[in-house]
Formats: sequence, C-alpha cells, structure tokens
Amino acid sequence: MEGSELQPRWRRILIKLSGEAFAGEQGVGLDPESIDYLAREVIAVHRLGVQTAVVVGGGNIVRGAAIAPTGIEHATADYMGMLATVINALALQAAIERHGVDTRVQSAIAMQAVAEPFIRRRALRHLEKGRIVILAAGTGNPFFTTDTAASLRAVELNADALLKATNVDGVYDRDPRKHPDAVKYDTLSFEEALQRQLRIMDLTAFTLCMERTMEVVVFNIWEPGNLRRIVLGEPIGTLIRHEH
Repeated sequence: MEGSELQPRWRRILIKLSGEAFAGEQGVGLDPESIDYLAREVIAVHRLGVQTAVVVGGGNIVRGAAIAPTGIEHATADYMGMLATVINALALQAAIERHGVDTRVQSAIAMQAVAEPFIRRRALRHLEKGRIVILAAGTGNPFFTTDTAASLRAVELNADALLKATNVDGVYDRDPRKHPDAVKYDTLSFEEALQRQLRIMDLTAFTLCMERTMEVVVFNIWEPGNLRRIVLGEPIGTLIRHEH
C-alpha cells in the first residue's frame, strides 16, 4: 500500500462491544482468550493514532430485560445489568494494559474504588493523551440499552464514527442465520434503515446518531483485523450514514 492509503479515515471513534463477546463460544461468563482477542483488535486501531473509546455491554453476566420477568423490578434488573458492564470493562482494561497500552475506565454509576466517574471533559483529555477510554454502566439510567449508551457517548465525545461490533458481517434485509437468501447491505442511509425497519440498534440509539450525522459501521468483530481495516477505509460490514 502507498503511505497515503494507510491514513485512518477518522480521528476519533467509539467501539461498541456486546457483553456476549466477552464470553466467547461458551455464551456466558468471561472467556480470557476472547477478551485478549478483543483487546488486541482495539489496540491495533489505537496504534494507528486514532483516539479510541469503547462502550461495553454486560449480557454475558446479566441481561436486565431477560431477568425482569422473574419478578425482579425492571429498573433493578437494569441496574444489575449496568454493574455487569463494569466487570467486563475491568476485564478489558486488564487485557489491554497487559499489552502495554494505557487505559481509563469511566463508569456512569459512581464506584470510586474501581473506576473514575464519567466526566466528559476528563474523558476527552484521556483520549487526547492517547489513552483508551472504556465506558461502563451504560447511561447510568434504567430503561436504556447499551446501544443507546454507545450512541450517547459517541455524540458527547464528538466521535467521528460509531463502530458496532457483532458476530455477523453487516446488516441484512432478513436474519441471515434463518434465511440463506438474505441480502447484505454494503451502505445504507438512516432514512432507508428506518423505512425498511432494519433492527440495527434500538430507536433511541439510532435517532441520536441520525440527528448528529454520526457514521455507523456494523461489522463482524471475529474476523481478525476487521476493525483496523475499517478504520483504514476498507468497505467492510455495513456503513450507515446520511443521504448525500
């Protein structure tokens, strides 16, 4: 490649990692190999000089929406899910720092013994100083998904793009696991995605990105190097942006 082709397309990004990614193939709990893999993928982008923030989910430990029907009040179940994201954030922090990269964990729920509180200006300074910022505890409020937390933090931190890591290679018109003839979209406008009722993220999260003209990429995190290639401009996954 020519040197000019190796320039990142964005200056600052936010990566959304699901809690399930931390469990690997076992589906629940923490899988050290999967966490180390995720750490290396994030570091590869950071080493391009891109300011990198990460929002983590907690579904590998507690999924609020799933346990609410057991009789636990929905708000309480959501708080339990937020606390689970802090466990994942600390696991990712440890994995990244083993590779010699500085990080900071910021939590939307105050727990000063293990994480900084989320303070926007402090998070921005960390990014500018070359630290990876790992954002936990969602928005700090029940009834909001971690997709919404990712969109909110991406907007607050003036990120150029939100990269949503999944286990499929983009957005399809139907579930490709159930429909072998499903068609993958390489690019979509926000308007098309809404019109076709594609379930990319929840409506609150999607609207936040749409209103702030945030570019969103949905991609398969389990293809090694995908994250780095996306940041370098390769057409991987599905790019969602405003119509031009």
